[in-house]
Amino acid sequence: MTRLSISRLFLTAAISLAAISSASAAPPTKSGSSTKGDILTDNKGMTLYTFDKDVDGKSACNGPCATNWPVLKAEASDKADANYTIITRDDGSRQWAYKGKPLYTFAKDQKPGDITGDGFLNNTWHLAKP
Repeated sequence: MTRLSISRLFLTAAISLAAISSASAAPPTKSGSSTKGDILTDNKGMTLYTFDKDVDGKSACNGPCATNWPVLKAEASDKADANYTIITRDDGSRQWAYKGKPLYTFAKDQKPGDITGDGFLNNTWHLAKP
């Protein structure tokens, strides 16, 4: 192999690693809009919510609550970034949080853009807003 070929090989590898690194650093949410203003959605466009009973970056939504309000899961390889942090749930799984508030979807939202969970349970569930 020539020095030029080796240099190209290393350059290609470095570019590939940079692309992988930047892909995993992307925020776990997208911005969307609703009739109630701008909101955060998951990568599928489903509305994200916060829960008033969550405090200090800890989820209070477990068991049946988490069945109705699926968490925005963080994978082991995901890294916190800027306003996005990762909390550890009571069961040991990882969940994304935005500005310290754990993020959830709502099981009754059927399609992207649905916001049926806003104000649910005596106004303790709210749209996650950027």
